[in-house]
Parts: sequence; structure tokens; C-alpha cells
Amino acid sequence: MKPMGPIPTWFAAEEGMLLIGGCGAASLVDEAGDTPLFVYDMGIVEAQVRRFREAIPAAVALHYAIKANPFPSLLARLAALVDGFDVASGGELARALQAGVDPAHVSFAGPGKRDDELEAAIHAGVTLNLESEGEARRALAIADRLGRTPRLAVRVNPDFDLKGAGMRMGGGAKPFGVDAERAAALAKSVIGAGADWRGWHIFAGSQNLDPLAIIETQAATIALAARLSEEVDASPPLVNLGGGFGLAYFPGDERLDIRPIGVALDSALEALPDVLQGSAFALELGRWLVGEAGVYLTRVIDVKKSQGETFVVVDGGLHHQLAASGNFGTVVRRNYPMAVANRFGAALAEEAVTVVGCLCTPIDRLGDRVALPPVAEGDLIAIFLAGAYGATASPAAFLGHPSPAELLLG
Repeated sequence: MKPMGPIPTWFAAEEGMLLIGGCGAASLVDEAGDTPLFVYDMGIVEAQVRRFREAIPAAVALHYAIKANPFPSLLARLAALVDGFDVASGGELARALQAGVDPAHVSFAGPGKRDDELEAAIHAGVTLNLESEGEARRALAIADRLGRTPRLAVRVNPDFDLKGAGMRMGGGAKPFGVDAERAAALAKSVIGAGADWRGWHIFAGSQNLDPLAIIETQAATIALAARLSEEVDASPPLVNLGGGFGLAYFPGDERLDIRPIGVALDSALEALPDVLQGSAFALELGRWLVGEAGVYLTRVIDVKKSQGETFVVVDGGLHHQLAASGNFGTVVRRNYPMAVANRFGAALAEEAVTVVGCLCTPIDRLGDRVALPPVAEGDLIAIFLAGAYGATASPAAFLGHPSPAELLLG
């Protein structure tokens, strides 16, 4: 048998049925009409926001990176809980504005912004995080044609990364941002062109469970922002410190304690160099806010044997939950936490089973030789930590299967 990651502590059962947001999993499937189904518990998201506010200094704004989960109902609720949205496409920009967020609190990053996306952002009045000198040139030309003053920040490719990060976004050659040695010159040029310079966006990595690594990276980020600002000879209105807060997906992972991060940030903000004294700061979080809130429910279609191994075949798969299949940002495939939702907490069978999706590809494997209670046709399999990088991060059109339903509770 192969171990699974830890089931988040938010979840319990009633008479053997998994409860999500106080509702039984089977009743939620009935409400949605069918499986596969993503269910998001807003109460968990709200608890994560409270956890952030209690641990992180009030001077640090909380931004939501909507690429983690852009479900419109979720965005509408988050708009009232966070201080800003970070988007990475014209489509995400439209969703952010539809959710009612003040455009002044929206920033737009991404290395391949088309001219129509730049125009939409400038017209709306959101901040563009510039990824290159070429993008700056195009943005300034579009703003001149529109007769508008663009809000432009510079995304910096730092000369360091977040050690132990699941995805390293800085250090070395990267498609993201402007190399640190050229960032100040770009900021000077956009200021000289009459743009509204909004500061720095410095994102070194994501999905990290080591508070000390995050603290070290944040200290390096503040130092880099100060050095660049001194080169520009201007105080940045905002320094986006990036994110990095990870979730405990896999066996052996321990939940991130953000309290020491808050203590270190508080000390760092008290000792800011003069050039950053008037600057605002923000952290950009996505999966950490919403990942634990999501459960993917999929029904067992078949239980079959092959060469002595038992396969549990479900009606979902990697076309909805690519990350759980091990094909999104991981090198070695490990098992996400899962359970039989209608026998939650029941005794485990002696035999390991492999949970596979309905796609004609051997990589559609959601659970590799895992220990579950006895499984039968019609049972519901629950995959946890499905609130981030699920439906919209997966190849939904592959093989023409229907899109999953989504429900927001609370």
C-alpha cells in the first residue's frame, strides 16, 4: 500500500456519511444532479482569512490570486473578504470586475499579455505588472492612444528563489518579470513617460511548508525592493511580496504555521529603510486560502481485477483533477488524501486499490494502491484539497466528457 496525504481536520461524518459544510456528500450530489462534483465550503475560506488577519501584521494587505479558483460565486464572496485580486489573463480580469472588486485593487500579471488585454486593463484602471521592456512599450503606446494614464508596476525576476518551493518563480532565467539588474531602469522609464508607477511585484516561489524559508525569502524581497527603489530614487506605492504559503497535500506534510511568518514580518516592517517608509505591502495567496475548502466527489462506476490488482473506476478523472493525478507541478507522483464518502471513517480493507478515472490514458490515476474501506459500484469517492487548481487547471475538454458541477456552501 502507498500512503495518502492527511485529510484536512475540517471534515467529519454523520452516520458514516462525509459532511461538507454540515451537509452530507450524497445529498449534495442529489442537489447538483450528478457527479462529478466540486463542493467548496465558504466557512473554511473565511476561517483561513481570519487566520491570516490574526497572524500577519495589519499593514500587509491580503490579495487573492484568482487563478487558484475563479468560480464566480466564490469570487463574489471573496471580494468582500480580501483587499485585492491578482489576475493573469483578460478572462480573469473580467471575472474580477464582475465580482465587484474596485479596479484600483486589481493587479494583472503574466508574461504574454496581448494588446487587447493591455487595453482592457488600462481602460479599467487596474495595475499592470510589467513583465518586460517590450510590454512596457506596448502598454505606454496603448495608453497614449486611449488618452489615459496607465497604472504600471514592474514585476521583478529576483536573483533568488524560495527554497523548497513546489514552483520556483525566481532565480535564474525565467519567463516571468524583468531581471533584477534591469528593473530599476524600467521603472525610471515608465515614470519618465508619465505613467502612474505603482511599485514592485516580486514573486519568488509557491507551495512552501517551511516558515523559515518563507521568512528568509520575504526578508530578501524587502531588501531587493529597497535597493531597486533607491536606484529609482522614488518610494514605491506598493511592494507585492508574492506568496509561497503551501498546503499539506502529501504523506509526511505538516500544515504550515504562519504565526512565525507574521512575527518576522512585523519586525521587518518596523525596521524598514527610509525609501520604503511610505510604501504599502501585500501578500498574494491563492491555494492557501481556498485549497482546503474544496472536495471533489466522483462516483464508482466499476470495480475490476487485473493481474491481481484491484482497480476502482470512477466517473471523474484528471480532466477535472489533474493535480491529484500527479500531472500538475509534481515530479514524483504521490497520493492526495481521499476517502469513500458514504463510508467515511469505516475500517479499511486489507487489500489496496488503485482509483482510476474514466479516460483512455494510463496517467488518469487518482489514487495509487491506497487503503480504503471496501468499495462497491455506486459509492462516492471524495478527493480532498480540491479547492485550488482543480476544474480550471485541468484539461476539461479531453475526450469530450461533461464539465463537473460546482457548488459553494455557506
